[in-house]
Amino acid sequence: MQSNDIIAWFGDIGLGDRPTVGGKGGSLGELTRAGIEVPPGFVVRTGAFERFIQALEAEAPLRPVIEGLDPADLDAMTKATRAVRERVEASSLPDDVRDEIVGAYAALCGEDGRAPVAVRSSATTEDAEDASFAGLQDTYLWVMGADEVLRLVRSCWASLYSVESVSYRLKHKLPEEGVAMGVVVQKMVDARCAGVMFTRSPTTGDKSVVTIEGAWGLGSAVVSGEVTPDRWVVAKITGEIPVRDISDKHIEQVPKAEGGIEELPVPDDRRQQPCLSDEELLQLKDVALKAERHYKRPQDIEWAVDRHSGRILLLQSRPETVWSSKEAKPVAAPADDPLAHVMSIFGGRR
Repeated sequence: MQSNDIIAWFGDIGLGDRPTVGGKGGSLGELTRAGIEVPPGFVVRTGAFERFIQALEAEAPLRPVIEGLDPADLDAMTKATRAVRERVEASSLPDDVRDEIVGAYAALCGEDGRAPVAVRSSATTEDAEDASFAGLQDTYLWVMGADEVLRLVRSCWASLYSVESVSYRLKHKLPEEGVAMGVVVQKMVDARCAGVMFTRSPTTGDKSVVTIEGAWGLGSAVVSGEVTPDRWVVAKITGEIPVRDISDKHIEQVPKAEGGIEELPVPDDRRQQPCLSDEELLQLKDVALKAERHYKRPQDIEWAVDRHSGRILLLQSRPETVWSSKEAKPVAAPADDPLAHVMSIFGGRR
């Protein structure tokens, strides 16, 4: 499996490739190179997006329409962005782009032929150290079949023209010519449990702890706020776990056999059981510290535990932005009450 100007495999890319593979793609490649286990996959490079957009521009303007919008006129922006997204989703891919994506998906699936994958947008302006751009594009889970992958690659490209994304770019004066979209296609983890963790206290900025949040099933229920996760605080040096805040996890998101995911009630005997063992918590802490050492700065990490093998895999690691953006030292010293280190995730993260 070799990368080319349309497809890039994780093992061939890193953060330095962000202009051609986007934030998520560069991060997943960087983690792979660092020896941190992530589900295998590839990125549809931004060059494929550029060629697709250029073909559309040859027919009628697209980027000038976006640049001409008034961020204060929400009605006009909503109408214009809807028309652009519909146009992107309905248009055909260039033949060589389509063939390369189909071939890469077949190589990723191997003998399976229809392995479930996540199709995730990877914008060049997201997950940068100086911009919190996560969650403004789309992610599709448990996608099966080459035709669905092709359709959802276009949907990810179209999501770059959502009202939220366009508003963000207009607000930050990002020129449309410099904005492009890569798309990650990555094998799905059939997660027994999943969640997020921070290598710095999200409430006080304390760097001596890792805060871990998780729930049963896929992590999408945690990051969307649909379930209140279990929460732990783990000391980086000693491994002490002073906080064990176990929630009533009433639902979990699990894969459907035909593709996609569904939300199911958690059986009573698991609702108030912790989704992670102490051994798994310490393993997660060690993986988080490995990522932090590699990136040389605090990280905001998505993780999953494979239902069948018990392996811990990282789905994403991005710079922590809340405290790292503050030039001054944290306004609060490490709290006497360890519960002060705990937070909930309510925003959509992709």
